Amino acid sequence: MEFISDREQYINLSTRKRDGSFIDTPVWFAQAGDGNCFYVFALQKSGKVKRIRNFPDVKIASCSYSGKLTGEWIETSAALVNEAETVQRAYGYLRRKYGLKFRIGDFFSWIIGNYHRRQIIKLRIKEHD
Repeated sequence: MEFISDREQYINLSTRKRDGSFIDTPVWFAQAGDGNCFYVFALQKSGKVKRIRNFPDVKIASCSYSGKLTGEWIETSAALVNEAETVQRAYGYLRRKYGLKFRIGDFFSWIIGNYHRRQIIKLRIKEHD
């Protein structure tokens, strides 16, 4: 099985549409815990969040900033996180990983009014027999 390392900067998050097709989106991520858990953030009203509400089974793969795959697809399950403690922990992981870039993004998100409209997505690698 291919593993994703926290040293990588982007993963491609592939979410399913109602018609069965998939939309791939390169996103920042932070790995947590035992290496089978990842956190991603997005705007609450974004397409990927809406698709995850309908279909929590998603795929991830390491990729470049433009979305070009650099690894194999891994099946994961996605959950929208709303518990304050988990949200703060996830932001902590992301801030540590991306440092100043993430803080600049936070600042501009706050300026344009999207800071409190963000959604944390927790991804967990599916165990296969």
